[in-house]
Amino acid sequence: MTRINKYIAHAGVASRRKAEELILSGRVTVNGEVMKNLSYQVESGDLVEVNGIAIYNEEPVYYLLNKPRGYISSVSDDKGRKTVLELLPQIKERIYPVGRLDWDTSGLLLMTNDGDFTNLMTHPSHGIEKVYVAKVEGQANKINLRPLALGLTIEGKKISPAHYEILKQEREKNHSIVSLTIHEGQNHQVKKMFAAVGLPVQKLSRVQYGPLTLDGVPSGKYRKLSKKEVSQLLNQVR
Repeated sequence: MTRINKYIAHAGVASRRKAEELILSGRVTVNGEVMKNLSYQVESGDLVEVNGIAIYNEEPVYYLLNKPRGYISSVSDDKGRKTVLELLPQIKERIYPVGRLDWDTSGLLLMTNDGDFTNLMTHPSHGIEKVYVAKVEGQANKINLRPLALGLTIEGKKISPAHYEILKQEREKNHSIVSLTIHEGQNHQVKKMFAAVGLPVQKLSRVQYGPLTLDGVPSGKYRKLSKKEVSQLLNQVR
């Protein structure tokens, strides 16, 4: 038997916390009856439906995608924009992005059907290291980047200190290439951090997530994570 929120999470529908919200809002049925009991244990033979669609536990799968610009980090879009799911058409499981990258941001994005894994990876207290490379307008230097290393307050929220490295300066074109390592994942965080120090982002890519890099994965392509890689990620948050 499996607790119902865990069953929903393992089916790739939502994290356990989100699954509880679905249950309490009356969107989950078991054998045709609305189920609002969070402690219910799903038994073999039970028919569990979310929003009228039957769900089944799938074997968890984990993929690393090198997301190009121009795709949104979602499984569907009511505006008709391209989604990252279109880049993995051969995958049978109902996978979805772990966190998100902006439409105009490229780089490393994890995809899975494991709701528990997603919750661990995206919880702000776990602080998995993420590395971005940004092309910014202006000349980056130790003076204007210093606030990033000290920690900023943006829109009333305290941003933890980040590590930066100036990779290139183009004085004639008036832009710089800067690597930034953060441990959080707030909405548009990297763009807001650079904007706060007067260096608006022109182009942005995530090149590392924990121990994972984009090595050997061209833009628009993906690969399956090994069991060792999944364990390495989980060990970083436990």
